[in-house]
Amino acid sequence: MTLRPYIVLAVVALPVTLGAQDARSARLDGKLDGETQAVVLRTLDSARTRGLPVEPLVDKALEGATKRAAGPRIQAAVEMLMRRLETARDALAPNPGPRDIAAGADALAYGATREALVAMRAIRPNESIAVPLGVLTQLVASGVPVARATRVVADLLRRGARDEQLIALNNDVRNFVAAGVSPQAALDVRMRGLNAVLPPAGVAGAATGDNAAPTALSGKKP
Repeated sequence: MTLRPYIVLAVVALPVTLGAQDARSARLDGKLDGETQAVVLRTLDSARTRGLPVEPLVDKALEGATKRAAGPRIQAAVEMLMRRLETARDALAPNPGPRDIAAGADALAYGATREALVAMRAIRPNESIAVPLGVLTQLVASGVPVARATRVVADLLRRGARDEQLIALNNDVRNFVAAGVSPQAALDVRMRGLNAVLPPAGVAGAATGDNAAPTALSGKKP
């Protein structure tokens, strides 16, 4: 008898979950050819079974459709993204949220390593890592080498940088680059401002008890 409320809650929650899944799948209707849609839907089912966020996969398929990519290419892109999501989920264990997993997958796509994700999670074990990983990805997209972008973001996390400071850093670098400044010089300028307000890495690490070695925080590119 004591189990009955939980059974009722599960039954009530089920249509909501299925409804959300159906809504995501419905976004693909008419956007893909029949074979490609069938393959993508199977990939979505597999992602759900593995506890991975589905929305990035739907977005990837729709991106391919918008670009008029061939069906096999869309299928391959969605499958590769699912693998990155799984790698990110494992690297950001034990309890990453959907935004963390999606941000980790994006960072991997831009050359960050699995070891870098593990190390960043170790620096910030009890908070979302989505913004730092998103900033890492955007810095690389702006032209900052992935190894340096990884080191900079990890260093700022160790020094206690807030998400708002990381976002401001990224926005300023993008603006400088758009104005013709080289990505490396843009990052140098912005880092001088943060260096003036954040404690040195050793001081911040001692204050928080974080003595994690930075050796794993290197990307695939120089």
